[in-house]
Amino acid sequence: MLLKQLEESRLPAIALRFDARELDGLPAPVQRYLRAVLQDGQPIVTGVTVQHSGTFNMSANGERWMRFTSRQRVATRRPGFVWNACIRVVPGVQVVVHDAYVAGVGKLNASLLGLFTLAKLEGPGEIARGELVRYLAEAAWYPTALLPSQGVCWTAIDDRSAQAILTDGAVSLTAQFVFDAAGLIEAVRVEARGAVVRAAIVMTPWEGRMSNYQQRNGMLVPLTCEAAWLPPGGRKPYWRGTIMSIAHEFAG
Repeated sequence: MLLKQLEESRLPAIALRFDARELDGLPAPVQRYLRAVLQDGQPIVTGVTVQHSGTFNMSANGERWMRFTSRQRVATRRPGFVWNACIRVVPGVQVVVHDAYVAGVGKLNASLLGLFTLAKLEGPGEIARGELVRYLAEAAWYPTALLPSQGVCWTAIDDRSAQAILTDGAVSLTAQFVFDAAGLIEAVRVEARGAVVRAAIVMTPWEGRMSNYQQRNGMLVPLTCEAAWLPPGGRKPYWRGTIMSIAHEFAG
């Protein structure tokens, strides 16, 4: 159902190919990044299918890392994704997770064996905004989505970072992108994202980190990523994943 809704929410592409002249006037680190990962004339990404494997920390306070596999479908216009994952708790027992942002609505559903609900959140507001944060941070996997023509507004911070603003309907967010010495995205941070704590939403600083950039379909994308909450007590990673396969769809 979610995948059907994602496909039905898609809009026609507003550009077919990346034109390097579009970068004129952007903050210097953003220009360096986009020139590093895209070639002039690169077709615009309209859809992505990603398969991951990795570990997820199932403990709210300690370290209880469990293996997961997942499949994710992304649409870039309008922005949206559906992430379906299976987390192996013990042999024969899995937690099934559906995480999504579709047509301006955020959704999170986790269940044991797909039968017993562990968490269920859905709605606009902070739930939707938190899922759009994920879409924007993961745009390093589909980097044409970070172009101004695709709806991202950039402002300078310093020579190694810039601020990105993305708006989708009633949902808007601001994120800080940090670039490494090679000009590639090293981290994406937001001052407040909704963390699920005992079925409640608690606004907490958040960070995604990217590494292991490799060429895929003419673009340079990170194959290894980590997500972490940044509470006052210190950085708390909860998701570490590697892309096992990535398939892009292009305009035109």
